[in-house]
Amino acid sequence: MAEQHRMTTADVVAKVLAGEHGDFVREAVALVASELMEAEVSAEIGAGHGEIHPDRVTHRNGYRQRPWETRVGEIELLIPKKRQGPAYFPSFLEPRRRSEQAIVSVVLEAYVNGVSTRKVDRLVEQLGITGMSKDRVSALCRALDEQVAVFRDRPLEGAYPYLWLDAKHVKVRSGSNVRSKALVIAYGVHESGVREVIGLVGAAA
Repeated sequence: MAEQHRMTTADVVAKVLAGEHGDFVREAVALVASELMEAEVSAEIGAGHGEIHPDRVTHRNGYRQRPWETRVGEIELLIPKKRQGPAYFPSFLEPRRRSEQAIVSVVLEAYVNGVSTRKVDRLVEQLGITGMSKDRVSALCRALDEQVAVFRDRPLEGAYPYLWLDAKHVKVRSGSNVRSKALVIAYGVHESGVREVIGLVGAAA
């Protein structure tokens, strides 16, 4: 029982979504990674995509594919290439970095509570990325919110004759504060006999 109380919201949601709805998390992680790469390569080039800037030192030159193994499955990254200078390599792929866990946590936070620009700012700071403007952070948050809304509002095709609602209390850390939060999980049995998670709701205790 004590072990359950040490679990975070991200731990619980990750275990649930890793089953039936891993694709949603994988797509959201890919979105965040793409935005982080664009911010980094823009800083190296000295200008954003299509931007005219006096500090520009070179131009983009397409993309190269690279698989990235994460806890939510393999993601095919499109890594920007530069026309001149040292090849760009994403900082979050460097060995021994905990960045992949941080990115997944932000996606799960967006799923349960919505994600704030302050939290994304903190993530970017922890990753050591300097080229992420406030506008780009805001755009990333909006894109995450849109993905979460599409997933939550998706149509549930077919009939669900059986429905279970379950809830558990988890410890949620926000800065230096730790509080208890109830996580409500809805399970439905499809007419085909397949049991799946059809919704999660985070509610303050």
